Amino acid sequence: MNNAVPQAEGSRGAFLLDSTSVGAGPRGFDALRHAWETQIGDVFRLPSFSPATISDLRVKGRAAKVRDVAISDVRIASALSGTPGDDHDAVVMHVVRRGTWTVDEPPHRGEHTVSAGQFRLRHFGRPYAFETAPHTTTKILALPTASLGPVLGNRVITGPADSAEVRLLVAHTNMVHATIADLGPAGVHAAHSALIELAKAVVRGRFDDVEPRLAPALAQAAKDLADRHLTDPELSPAMLARQLNVSLRTLQRAFAASGESVAAYIRGRRLEEARLALTASSGRWSVSELAAHWHFADSSHFIRAFKKQYGRTPADYADVTRPADR
Repeated sequence: MNNAVPQAEGSRGAFLLDSTSVGAGPRGFDALRHAWETQIGDVFRLPSFSPATISDLRVKGRAAKVRDVAISDVRIASALSGTPGDDHDAVVMHVVRRGTWTVDEPPHRGEHTVSAGQFRLRHFGRPYAFETAPHTTTKILALPTASLGPVLGNRVITGPADSAEVRLLVAHTNMVHATIADLGPAGVHAAHSALIELAKAVVRGRFDDVEPRLAPALAQAAKDLADRHLTDPELSPAMLARQLNVSLRTLQRAFAASGESVAAYIRGRRLEEARLALTASSGRWSVSELAAHWHFADSSHFIRAFKKQYGRTPADYADVTRPADR
């Protein structure tokens, strides 16, 4: 386990989850449970896993605590099931990227399966049983009932993991993992407040687009979305705003806080991918091919933009950086 040193009150930083660090099976499970309980067990305890799955437990991932919120990203190679244990009263959200996560929800609600590409959020006032398919990848958030309960009530919120509100929440949790160990008290407070507000947005199906604390999460969600659509000719600030269910003005305002425009980010990322293609050892792109592939207006426009960012024309850059093996 790689445990971070506490940096701020109410936070213990991020740490790695790896049941295989001391070998699979019961020893791996004991190591996993010890790390979890030491770091975030006071916020959200692990359930009691069934003996059959402990014997072949193979789990890797990461977790973090932000005051009374626990965030974990887990990749489960083996089948896994748990029985009711000592879970705290909490609002729990599962965002499944791969595989399935099945929950036996009390009282007498039956089984509910969260499939890949879906999320499910509900209040668990008592322990619950669960089961996962092998090779399941899931983000799990345990949120305080005091903050989310009044908004959620007895409802169960489900939907696609790529909805605008879930995109923003996921982007923010990823930023928390990357920065929590370095945050001071003010930073922890801001990260925690944004987590709560974004979770409420998932419940309501909308978020407060004038709340300045949510601007970093919105900008990051837009960057994540843009990175997945760099070759899409329809990629634009307006498309990103539509996908994230905000106005273009709101999206531009979120980027302005970091001194960068949405269009500049898209152009910079496309130029970076073009630069990598210029220096790739397998094959060589012509300038006109790169300009067309990354959707620049023409070769001249691409050359000017490339030289402005990297100080050389694409041809000069390739000549300087490619191995002299031609």
